Amino acid sequence: MREFMQICGFWFVMSLLWCIETRASAAVLPPGDCPETCGNVNVPYPFGINDTSARIVNPRCAMNHFFMLTCNSTYNPPALYFGNIPVQNISVDEGTMSVTIDEAFDCYDKAGLTMNINRWMQLGDGPFRFSDTRNKLTAVGCDTLAFMTDAEGTFGSGCVSLCEENITLEDSCSGIGCCQTAVPRSLKTLNISIGSVDNHSLVLAFNPCGFAFLADQRTFNVSNFRLSDNPYSTKDYPTPDVVIEWVVREETCEKAQSRSNTSEYACGDNTNCTFSENGRGYRCLCREGFTGNPYLQQGCQDIDECKEPEKYPCEGSCKNTIGNYTCSCPLGMHGDGKTGCQGFRITTLATVLGALMLVSIIIFLIVIIWKKRRKEKNFLDNGGKLLKHQRVRIFTEAELAKATNNYVTSQLLGEGGFGSVYKGVLADNTQVAVKRPKDLDKTQLNEEFQHEIGFVSQVNHKNVVKILGLCLETTIPLLVYEFISNGSLYQHIHQRRSQILANWKNCLKIAAETALALDYLHSLANPPIIHGDVKSANILLDDDYTVKVADFGASVLISPGQSNMATKIQGTFGYLDPEYLMTSNLTEKSDVYSFGVVLVELLSGVKPNSSIVMRSGEKTNIIQKFLSSLENKKLSEILCFNATDEEMEEIGVFAELAKQCLSSSGVNRPTMKDVAEELGRLMKLHQSLWAQQNSEETENFLGGDSSSYLSIEIETTKMKQPDTLNMTTISFEYSADSV
Repeated sequence: MREFMQICGFWFVMSLLWCIETRASAAVLPPGDCPETCGNVNVPYPFGINDTSARIVNPRCAMNHFFMLTCNSTYNPPALYFGNIPVQNISVDEGTMSVTIDEAFDCYDKAGLTMNINRWMQLGDGPFRFSDTRNKLTAVGCDTLAFMTDAEGTFGSGCVSLCEENITLEDSCSGIGCCQTAVPRSLKTLNISIGSVDNHSLVLAFNPCGFAFLADQRTFNVSNFRLSDNPYSTKDYPTPDVVIEWVVREETCEKAQSRSNTSEYACGDNTNCTFSENGRGYRCLCREGFTGNPYLQQGCQDIDECKEPEKYPCEGSCKNTIGNYTCSCPLGMHGDGKTGCQGFRITTLATVLGALMLVSIIIFLIVIIWKKRRKEKNFLDNGGKLLKHQRVRIFTEAELAKATNNYVTSQLLGEGGFGSVYKGVLADNTQVAVKRPKDLDKTQLNEEFQHEIGFVSQVNHKNVVKILGLCLETTIPLLVYEFISNGSLYQHIHQRRSQILANWKNCLKIAAETALALDYLHSLANPPIIHGDVKSANILLDDDYTVKVADFGASVLISPGQSNMATKIQGTFGYLDPEYLMTSNLTEKSDVYSFGVVLVELLSGVKPNSSIVMRSGEKTNIIQKFLSSLENKKLSEILCFNATDEEMEEIGVFAELAKQCLSSSGVNRPTMKDVAEELGRLMKLHQSLWAQQNSEETENFLGGDSSSYLSIEIETTKMKQPDTLNMTTISFEYSADSV
């Protein structure tokens, strides 16, 4: 009776917990934080675990409260319970649960009965039944009567085990020392009682006790028992497993599948529904050729039979298909391959070698002809007739392959969304950077595209990376640029711990040269160019640490009369203009905003998309931190270098300029011409300070007389362009860090 009350109490508590949550639908994915094991027992969905050490139970971990099991973590190892019944194993495929239930027993001495323990078992209101196919009522003893009934008294059954001498129990129960009888179908309650005919008086010397229990016929081994066993002495025999069958709902498959609310159907994808007569409900099974948990929303996944040849034989060539596989017999043989192949393999060495040689020669000739025609076709498709008359060098595919050592990994300078850039050395020892685009829309290989190549080849400014030539023999043209040796500004700020940026004057120089390049693109190029991806990774430094703006993969040309252009969002988050993000309209002021971010990056040494924890504990980014420091007159707190009082005045002007560039409204931002002029004015104010400093660092950085920098001028080559040139995307520049 005490065990019965414990079971009822368990189900009552779980029912209350379940009422707290909205009823979960079947065939769903349980939360990711649901425990999946208790001790050495795996607990698959639809079952869930109520860990006794946890304060809160998540009902969604199980399909419903009937499937919520208890894990007692105080044991070592932890033990899993169904009510108060220990659980040993759960099978989703068979719809079974193996549990341990103590046996009924009685014991005698010369005075008569000393102990009689019967067992009462109830599986609650859930969809659980004792398995009628796996379990049998079993009795062990030489004077033992075992009986079983249900709670309603609708059936009764039993068996008698007798023997006259101390025998060894082996193999199966035959009625001598051990007997068995079947369990009826759809049994939810069970009372096992035990008795004796002669109080073991005739066999007391070797058999003082009798046992009665349910036992799973797959795992039960009667030889584990001895007739002399006593439950209160050292128990060295294992308690047999009992199998409980379960279904997800006590209704037919047809009724479950016909519901208007399909979410209540428990089976996931690639599954079948099967009805259990014992459970009076349905279960889910993976379809043939699929595996997994059929009760999860994603259901079962396809089995790759070709990876399991021991289970799925194939004598020939195996190919996986959805839910199955095919097997083709070797050349010269026939059959389905799964059950075997018939015939003779073609194994004559001369035949094979001759055929291979003939095929190889034919393929070799075809490849040579195809490569030659492909190069000729690519050259023409890529505008070779027009471009060979432009001011651009045409390289051969073989020439660039030799220059880059066939694009060996050690020559890789950078890789990104547009392609890869490799360092190369031409036959005349000229160092170059070769860009191999990963992909390019072939619709761009039209007349406008060819004119753009000619245009980019004529861009001439000391602070913009120059294109030296291109290769038209490949499907997508390979672009060749001047090699920039000292990497990117991003590397010097964040990776190399470079001393170049350890003082104010060098930061100002780099900012001013970058501004000159962007001003040239906006104001003096014909037609004007919006860079579209201004960031420190696209600002390169050469041997003399002169700025070279690179990577025009996101750039656009602005036709006369246009001030902006709607494009798909491109660029790098952290540098992108907020107006551009909202409207998709790229303008020259978008470059101004990105340049403002670079100015803050130069001052602070912090990546734009990095999170900063304020003293208040709140998180912010470097832009907001910069604006706050500027407003509170604490600019020195974010600087990544030391500065004198005189330099701090200039840095203050520099910071105010950055603030204007970072205005949320493009109308309120200065033009790049205004920015370049203001930075040039700052450099002239610093002229006297630079003239006095003749350190080795200054000589190396500026390449000689520092005052010569004051003569920075914009070098341009204006080109004649058709008045009707439409805007299109440029993709002919590179960056060593971000392609």
